Amino acid sequence: MRPAHAESPCVHPVPGTDAGHVDSIPASAPPPVVDGVSAAVGNTPLVRLQHLFPDSGVEVLAKLESVNPGGSTKDRPALAMVRDALATGRLRPGGTVVESSSGNLGVALARVCTAHGLRFVCVVDARTNATTVRTIEALGGEVDLVSEPDPDTGDLLTARLQRVQRLLVEIPGAVNLHQYGNPANPGAHRDGTMREIAEALDHRLDLLAAATSTVGTLAGCAAYLRAHRMDTRLLAVDAEGSVLFGGTAAPRPLPGLGAGVVTDHSRTVEPDAVHRVSGRDCVVGARLLARREGILAGASTGGIVAALGRTVADLPEGSRVVFVVHDGGAPYLETVYDDAWVAATLEVDTAGLTAATAALQEAASRA
Repeated sequence: MRPAHAESPCVHPVPGTDAGHVDSIPASAPPPVVDGVSAAVGNTPLVRLQHLFPDSGVEVLAKLESVNPGGSTKDRPALAMVRDALATGRLRPGGTVVESSSGNLGVALARVCTAHGLRFVCVVDARTNATTVRTIEALGGEVDLVSEPDPDTGDLLTARLQRVQRLLVEIPGAVNLHQYGNPANPGAHRDGTMREIAEALDHRLDLLAAATSTVGTLAGCAAYLRAHRMDTRLLAVDAEGSVLFGGTAAPRPLPGLGAGVVTDHSRTVEPDAVHRVSGRDCVVGARLLARREGILAGASTGGIVAALGRTVADLPEGSRVVFVVHDGGAPYLETVYDDAWVAATLEVDTAGLTAATAALQEAASRA
């Protein structure tokens, strides 16, 4: 494989944004027939975005993990962790998996466990949206709801992890895959997500932005970058209220971004920068991506867009940036994309969102 380019930053022509220009669609071979839905995980599109930050002078691309069969990047580690547990004998055929999830991993594991003939119990908390819960159940998973935070820390994730430990005692032979420390989690992104990005771009990339939670995505991507001696910078997008990378614990209104405990994976990676985003930032970024590019994404991706909007204009002109679209936006239609929920929960009205969107667009412009 080709090593990283010697010059930094790499200079790439930024595509024009003429509304009258229509790209031709080249003829291509039809996708192959694959055996089982798990074989369809990965090889997701890498899409150049021409309208998100058109005056930034930066080439921006999105890795659409939202088109995985389960709708998120969590399909990769879910499949890798189950296969590893079965291969090592830690998980027996027909056995039970118990895992804590704020949503996406639960959906992914429900699908993977069903395909492998396994029982799956997903421990969620009150922040998990109703669509996600129903999806897990529709795929054959069982949902165990934690409604109260841990009394000592006030953290819902801590309470979920404690509930997992109790279920492991109660259910004979049950196994916890421990997404927060299982090496198969970042391994899936090292061998999959980051490899696909790097090979598509001939290993020429200046900045990669990804959201935090277990930190498996960032850790796996960082491992690939080190192994291939790429000089790509890593931007970690974390939630305000997350304790990752030296953060201070506080309530987090949206699931799937940040963590209330320091994960094992977070100890293995040192991002070049950490941007902390608010719930409002996530809403503004997600809606901007939807209305500028037609990509309906979840809250964590909205946070990435907001962080990039405050970053791109400071990058050398012609830089190449990739960010991960961690999941789709359909489960967030009643939260991130609902004005009434945003006003009631985040205390931001329509005028506030409009002003924040204008400020983000201005920050991203070199004009």
